[in-house]
Amino acid sequence: MSKENPSQLEKMLLEGVESNTPDEIKKDKIFNYDDKNKFAFVLTKETVEKLELKKWFEAYKKEAMVSTAGIRGPQNVLYPHDTRFPINTIGITLATLAKALVLKEKYPNDELIKLAGCEVRYNSKTYLDIIARIQSALGIRTLVPQERQTIPIWLASFLAFKLDLVGGEYITSSHGISVKNATKDLNNQGSQFLPDESMEFVGKIEQILETVEKSGEYKIEFEASQNDLIDEKTMARLNNGVDLYVEYLKNGVANQNNIELIKKFDKKIVIDAVGGAAYNTLSKILNKLGIADNFVWLNTKEDPFFHSIGKDVKDGKFYDWSLDITVVAKNKDGKEYFPVIETLKYDEKLKNYPIGTVCLVTDPDHDRLSVVQIEDIKNIDKVRAVGVDTVKLDDTRILCVFSANQAFLMIMDFWTHLLKQNGTFDKHKRFIIKTTASSKTWDEWAKNNGIEVINTPVGFKEIANATKKIEYQIEKGVQDIKITDIFGKTVFLGDSPRMIFGGEESGGMIIGSEELIKSLGGRCALAMREKSATEAIIVTSALVASLKVPLWEHLDYVYTQNNIVAKFDVREDIAYYNESEPNIEKLKEAKLIGEGLRTKNDIFYLALAIAKYENKVSLENIKEILSSTFKNLDFSKLLDVKFVGDGTYLDFEDKFVEIRPSGTDAKTKAYSGGANLCELSNFAKTLGNYSGDLNDTYKKYLNQDYVDTAKEKSLDVYEKFARENEDKREFKIPNYKSTFLK
Repeated sequence: MSKENPSQLEKMLLEGVESNTPDEIKKDKIFNYDDKNKFAFVLTKETVEKLELKKWFEAYKKEAMVSTAGIRGPQNVLYPHDTRFPINTIGITLATLAKALVLKEKYPNDELIKLAGCEVRYNSKTYLDIIARIQSALGIRTLVPQERQTIPIWLASFLAFKLDLVGGEYITSSHGISVKNATKDLNNQGSQFLPDESMEFVGKIEQILETVEKSGEYKIEFEASQNDLIDEKTMARLNNGVDLYVEYLKNGVANQNNIELIKKFDKKIVIDAVGGAAYNTLSKILNKLGIADNFVWLNTKEDPFFHSIGKDVKDGKFYDWSLDITVVAKNKDGKEYFPVIETLKYDEKLKNYPIGTVCLVTDPDHDRLSVVQIEDIKNIDKVRAVGVDTVKLDDTRILCVFSANQAFLMIMDFWTHLLKQNGTFDKHKRFIIKTTASSKTWDEWAKNNGIEVINTPVGFKEIANATKKIEYQIEKGVQDIKITDIFGKTVFLGDSPRMIFGGEESGGMIIGSEELIKSLGGRCALAMREKSATEAIIVTSALVASLKVPLWEHLDYVYTQNNIVAKFDVREDIAYYNESEPNIEKLKEAKLIGEGLRTKNDIFYLALAIAKYENKVSLENIKEILSSTFKNLDFSKLLDVKFVGDGTYLDFEDKFVEIRPSGTDAKTKAYSGGANLCELSNFAKTLGNYSGDLNDTYKKYLNQDYVDTAKEKSLDVYEKFARENEDKREFKIPNYKSTFLK
């Protein structure tokens, strides 16, 4: 629940929720999730019908098939049992039970240990309690942080792998709006579930509902909130995992060279812990590394309303822009601005910091990083010429806002130089893993440095999946390791490759390890399975400390030294409805309409890609179709159109454009990258905002029946890609009695 003295904006949110929640829902909790004693909840046929759980389930199942980062959705922040919302106590109960039953069937005779954690979102502690109690009622031991404190998603993922757990549950909605929540389901590798893993437990939910339909009821046991199988003591002995993670960092980004660079840096680096949860863990890590005094903090207090960051009033109503600082909006005069950055209030909070100060901004689950730096306003034209966005702080200073594409390019370049300086770079074949929507500058940089590039669909679980495919071949002793990326390109990696970097344009990254990372049971990994803002903060701090020039100038240097042409990137986010609408029925209706618009836009491009894949149309046919549809755009340099797992990628001689539907909401995302910023923006806006209507030229080559089958066919194409070079290592649950998990 919220703090005792909410801000006016939070009051507006909560009052909207209160007034739009019917009295019968307020009074009927279905089961008393606040009861900390052991109890049983009997799900009856009448309850299923009353709560329309079958309708809820169909929406949940649909989300599970395409979700890129957990099955997300809005919740009733005041009454979390409200099943009109996708995320609710009943839904969390059914999903937890289903996942537990799947594990019990897979490992019927083994001791099962999972981890559960959360960040600061509304009702997260309630959901954590439900998850742990249901699992313990089924005999599954659940590690939870000491005093059930918040922890980052990457720490939950790291511990699932390092401790050889059977999996984990993490409650978050990343940088999404305050009323959203979700569970990120982690497998035994610490990776987020791929769709086929999600569908296993979704199928089990369906079986439970079928049992209720046939027999009239289904009994669900809840253990007491305090019992031996809900294990805080082990996490206390592990210092909530901090000690193990510091050991891992010291073998990677927190090496002696980087730590010394940070210690000797003569400026303070600012960390903005939006939501507050990052502070709890990261402050302890920085202290153990001996560099805590080199940083100052903003927003250290945990707050589910995220200190009003990203919050606004539009047309007299509460509005949430999310916590993505790269979101661009237009004011009443039609001028573009950064609404989330404005709510960070850096004009006030950074007013006493000198030019050159770097601020590292992270999100509530502490997996994403954004980089900004204070600069003299007289350099604004030079900064913008490099492609870096700016925000005015005052009459003498600006804030340079680096995209993840820009910041991560500098990071991977810095890391590569370190490897070359210490003589280890040439010991292994090197590669990076990136999502297709990420910058072409990364591909150009890698080519210039003799580094292979593996492209994946959007989503960090896809990066983790590619990593595991390579590890499988290393463990088998394959001498000519290869992997096919989502473009269909076969990438050859030799016999003992190492990953330089894995990341995505939305702000998540990981650095590969020189020495294979080993779990307590002896499993090996090239890199961790989840993006980590802690890794990003440490390596970025070392980069900043090593420079004699501002970041924008160094970025320009990296471009020049690596012969990079495609310096510019554009992302157009098209939201088809207001996620902040407090009336759930209006919200559902608007989302449904929005999903239809999103899907129609998606299918327009997707059908072309699938038709080309099936040799139904030629590239020249596609050029004709697109040229007749978008008369203001030039498609003469189009080289290919491909389905890339969750979107359609248009590859040109001098640029790329990718159109993809959001995996978590009624939104379209249009990405473009190349050398001409104006042209990129025109392509992204035009293609991203298109209605999806088929003109006569389109219908000349593809009829509506074919177009309607494109989505289903694309799922088959994705499944084939996911299975190629598949990681076939089997997880064997260790004897925990021989470890400190006893």
